[in-house]
Amino acid sequence: MAIDPFVFIMPTKERPKRLPPWFKVRLTTNERFAAVRNLVRDNGLHTVCRSAACPNRNECWNAGTATFMILGNVCSRGCRFCNVPQGAPSGPDHGEPGRVADAVAALHLSYAVVTSVTRDDLPDGGAGIFAETIRSIREKSPGCRVEVLIPDLQGSFESLGTVLDAFPDVLNHNLETVPSLYPRVRPQADYGRSRELLKQARLSGAVTKSGLMLGLGESLSEVRVVMNDLRMTGCEILTLGQYLQPNKRALSVEKYYHPDEFAQLKNEALGLGFRQVVAGPLVRSSYHAGEYAMT
Repeated sequence: MAIDPFVFIMPTKERPKRLPPWFKVRLTTNERFAAVRNLVRDNGLHTVCRSAACPNRNECWNAGTATFMILGNVCSRGCRFCNVPQGAPSGPDHGEPGRVADAVAALHLSYAVVTSVTRDDLPDGGAGIFAETIRSIREKSPGCRVEVLIPDLQGSFESLGTVLDAFPDVLNHNLETVPSLYPRVRPQADYGRSRELLKQARLSGAVTKSGLMLGLGESLSEVRVVMNDLRMTGCEILTLGQYLQPNKRALSVEKYYHPDEFAQLKNEALGLGFRQVVAGPLVRSSYHAGEYAMT
C-alpha cells in the first residue's frame, strides 16, 4: 500500500483535537537527513529538533542543518509546554563545545544555532559552555555565523556578559508567552527578568531576538502588549508560532491560530519597528534562522 508522504502531526498519542488542514507536513527523508542524524548520534550530541519534538525536524535535517542543544538533555525546570526531559542534570561536559564545532564543520554550515536546557544548578547557568561553544565553532568554521538561544541565566548580568564576550551574531531569549500565563506555563521563570536580560544584551550591542508561542490561552491584546514590551527593550527580531502539545503531560492547546491571524500580527509587529518578524503556525525560534537574521 502506498504511503501518503503528507501526514497530520497530532499533539499527543490520544489525539484530543484534530489539527487544522494548514498543519500538513512532509515527512520524507533524504541523504542529508541521514547525515545529520548520524553526526548527532556519533558525536554524542543533542538537538532541540528531536528533544523538543519540533514539527520541522524533517525539513531542517533534509536541508542539512540542525539546532544544537548543549549542556545535556535534562532541564532543571518544569515548564509545562516543553518536551525536554526534566530532572537533576549531570555535570557539564567540557568536550561538548568541540564536538558541536566538529559537527558544524562537517555539515559546512554558514549559520549555526545553539541552544540549551536551563541549568539553574550551575553557578553561571551554563554561560561558560555557551561561550566555549561559540569560540570553538568560530575556530573550526571561521566563516560561520552563530546564534545562541539562551535561558534566563537567573537574571545574572555577569553570566550574560560571559556569553556576550564570545560575540554571538544573534542573542536570542524567548519570552514564550504573556505575563498572565507565566504561573501556569513557566512558573520558575519571570517575565520582567527575561525582559531585562534582553534589554541589557541590546545595551551591550548585541542583535537581540525573542519569540512567543500562541494558543495557550492568551488574548490578542496581551500578545500586542508583549510585542510592544519587546520593542521597548530594543529587540530587533521576533518569531511567532503555534503551540502544539508535545506530550500528554503538557498543557493542552486552547486555540489554533489561522495563518491569516499570524500574518496580521506580523504586520503589526513590523509596524512597531521590528527589523524582522517570522510568524506562522509552524514557525519555531530557530526555523530558517540564518535566512532571517541575514536579511
